[in-house]
Amino acid sequence: MGMTGRRRAERVRVGRMRGGRFVTRGDSVAVEEPLEVRLEVPVPDGVREHPISVTMRTPGDDFELAAGFLFTEGVVIDPGALVDVRYCRNVEVQEYNVVTASVRDPSAFDASSLTRNFYVTSSCGVCGKASLDAVEVMGCQPVAEGTLTIDESDVRALPDQLRSAQRVFDRTGGIHAAGLFDAGGRISVVREDVGRHNAVDKVIGVQLLSRALPASALGLVVSGRSSFEILQKAAMAGIPMVVAVGAPSSLAVSFARRFNMTLVGFAHREGYNVYSGGERVSGLNGAGG
Repeated sequence: MGMTGRRRAERVRVGRMRGGRFVTRGDSVAVEEPLEVRLEVPVPDGVREHPISVTMRTPGDDFELAAGFLFTEGVVIDPGALVDVRYCRNVEVQEYNVVTASVRDPSAFDASSLTRNFYVTSSCGVCGKASLDAVEVMGCQPVAEGTLTIDESDVRALPDQLRSAQRVFDRTGGIHAAGLFDAGGRISVVREDVGRHNAVDKVIGVQLLSRALPASALGLVVSGRSSFEILQKAAMAGIPMVVAVGAPSSLAVSFARRFNMTLVGFAHREGYNVYSGGERVSGLNGAGG
């Protein structure tokens, strides 16, 4: 969705040093362009358009990105109220870099999120506990018990499975990926982006636009590290498990433990670390939350 056929990699000329020789040749790099997200909210005399955010992203899956972002950041608090996502028609030259979403009910729009989210994500004078408290204010709830159990051998297989689906990474070597997997360890949805948070928003946007939230029967696997923001987005979507190829941050660990989530880091075919919620991984010896 969202101009999926658009160019995600482009060819550039690059100087390459190899074996003592410097040669010029063609290479591929991931495309990075701005995407502006706007939200139309009904008012008594029509609709009011609110500018929400501008993010740098890899083109493609733009509607999924916009929908996922609006929900995981608490701007649209009812995923079922999102009725339309489209490229903005009110631009002089259509570059497909402005997306407008619409809600059917004004109560589904949380105007305070436009200032609150800056507070949550800012690193200036905000402690970890304040960030966790602010996420609860957004309406984020602990994940229910009994959601998604996966065999430990399937956890080890997830990174290679995700990597095999990274088509743009194959061409550029410089792009993140996120995927959704089920209890059998099968990845059903993969999205790529230069921004790791955008990749997560895209896969959550797939679920939202399919009216399949909360995604309590699915886990999230990401190609890089796991941060507070990634855990927040997963929790907002009801996803109980995050598996990351890289390291978690301290706040990601705190978030997972506070919101009853399973957090796995440094995942590869030989093993991984479990930081929280080990009860959702069957076949472990003595792992816990």
